[in-house]
Amino acid sequence: MTDMTDTPRQRLRKDRRQERIVAELRAQPTLRVSELATDLGVSTETIRRDLDELESRGLINRTYGGAVRPFGLEPTIAERHRMMVAEREAIATEAARYVNHSDVLMIGGGATTVHIGRRLAAEKRDLTIITNAFGVATVLAVNPTFTIFMCPGRYNAHEGLMAGAATVEYLAGFYANHAILGATGMTPEGPNEADADAAAVYRAMMGRSAETMIVADHTKFDQVSLALYFTWADVTRLVTDRVPTGPLRRSLDRARVHLAVNGPEPP
Repeated sequence: MTDMTDTPRQRLRKDRRQERIVAELRAQPTLRVSELATDLGVSTETIRRDLDELESRGLINRTYGGAVRPFGLEPTIAERHRMMVAEREAIATEAARYVNHSDVLMIGGGATTVHIGRRLAAEKRDLTIITNAFGVATVLAVNPTFTIFMCPGRYNAHEGLMAGAATVEYLAGFYANHAILGATGMTPEGPNEADADAAAVYRAMMGRSAETMIVADHTKFDQVSLALYFTWADVTRLVTDRVPTGPLRRSLDRARVHLAVNGPEPP
């Protein structure tokens, strides 16, 4: 049996195709070359080249005939900025609705929180923001009415943020209306994070804020990473792009987490 031939009608751009592969691995732990070729409308040789490239970038683990998801691995912040862009923009639009002018915010690192920073800079005025993420501080800084505090600490180049004991100690000197935090994964227990030091910072931000907003797209549903940083009982609101189902949804309902869903318009 010969490989499928790629056709202009079927072919996705390589970056979108590889984004889809990584997203699929968040939804299920293993993928097969033949199934990916059928789903994405390209040849098995094209998929093999994609998988080899994704493995070289540390985003997947190759297996005979397919790929598996590395446990607890989060792509670099630069990689994530190119993924799920429409979903993150929709989440940012929804999240901004819950922020008032002149609020004090604590915002954690991540690709989704950078989108939220851009939306806040466009729509709000007179915010005070404490953040440990350089990307977040950069997009907020275009609004001259904002006051931005950058946390000290140990620099994490993979995430573009500060973490560690000095960061946690610094946060203890502030109060905020909202903590706005991303997540590597979300299970029925709560949101989790691939980096234990970043998780400690998020716990500190939650502890110093009147409300906590988790912002994460559907690919984080039912994903397990290293550090559980709070339970759903401690979370005010989850802003996402799809309605969660199964045990995760039941846990959110039991904890009375307000679910705010805003997905991108279909193509």
